[in-house]
Amino acid sequence: MSEKPIHIPVLLSETIESLDIKPDGIYVDCTTGFAGHSSEIAKRLTTGRLIGFDRDPDAVKAAEEKLKDYPHTLINRKFSTFDESLDEIGVGKVDGVLMDLGVSSYQLDTAERGFSYHEDAPLDMRMSKSGLSAYDVVNEYSKEQLEKILFEYGEEKFAHGIVSGILKARETAPIKTTLELAEIVKRNVPLKVRKEKNPCKKTFQAIRIEVNGELDELKKGMSEAFERLSQGGRLAIITFHSIEDRIVKNTFREYCTGCTCPPDFPVCVCGKKPRGRTVYRKPITASEEELAVNNRSRSAKLRVIEKL
Repeated sequence: MSEKPIHIPVLLSETIESLDIKPDGIYVDCTTGFAGHSSEIAKRLTTGRLIGFDRDPDAVKAAEEKLKDYPHTLINRKFSTFDESLDEIGVGKVDGVLMDLGVSSYQLDTAERGFSYHEDAPLDMRMSKSGLSAYDVVNEYSKEQLEKILFEYGEEKFAHGIVSGILKARETAPIKTTLELAEIVKRNVPLKVRKEKNPCKKTFQAIRIEVNGELDELKKGMSEAFERLSQGGRLAIITFHSIEDRIVKNTFREYCTGCTCPPDFPVCVCGKKPRGRTVYRKPITASEEELAVNNRSRSAKLRVIEKL
């Protein structure tokens, strides 16, 4: 195991302010990680309670230590089990929910977890340390499956060439490590792309999303979390790439939309009322000060909705 990581929570003050924390409220951090956001929520509670989800057992262990002086419950599960898990611990409505999506700094920086294309490690990428791995996806998925993943989850326009390279390489031997995969990606994109920046990011992102079922997790968890909010409760979501952000933006818009009758109807017959309101007109992004100390905040976007 690597040394204890230095973890810098993204958009910390903006997120805490967005949740409008009440000292006696119940707040859920769906992606507790190393409790960067969670500990700041917990500090503001008196008779309230913090509930944290994380599927990574390493993260839960570290968060438990950091939160030991605060009222909290940690759940070592995916946050898509939101309803089921809250029912099990006897919690009904909640006052605020946070989701900080994507891979954590710790997971990226711990080479043996297999998330990084900068260091050599077994192809893994499992947030939960169990189930389908990146090795399985890279070595067992068909050409069509791999191309679909790279196009849809990575928005990788050179998917065809990269997948051809993967198929050719695995004819000889299984692709076992992160740097083996990174070299295949580099060999199968145009030279111009290789010279501009490391071309591996989109492929690694796409495979990670597939391994961890991240988009299905987001859709189910977001729906269950919004339903659980009390009136005036808030759901804050930090995304790191356009696919997640689009899902959040469109879902929030749906919650905030009232009547859907055709415009030529003289009166509303659908009876649909808005169920939420967005707290900010545009997503919140990192300040220059934050960017100077944490480059990983560059792509972060915070969107917040309040239940009506």
